[in-house]
Amino acid sequence: MQFIKKTSSRTSIIGILIKSSIFLVVILLIVFLLNRIDFPAPKKEIEKIISNENFKIVK
Repeated sequence: MQFIKKTSSRTSIIGILIKSSIFLVVILLIVFLLNRIDFPAPKKEIEKIISNENFKIVK
């Protein structure tokens, strides 16, 4: 008795399209949710003056 494997390119293409669309929706949802989060930002600019005395030229 021989086993015959039924392969259909149409069902595999539809499966790939469904999986890729679900993946795209999940990525867009993650980006949307991260965009809504208000991350803390510094209120004033951080400025540090570095003197030139500490620099050494390395060749």
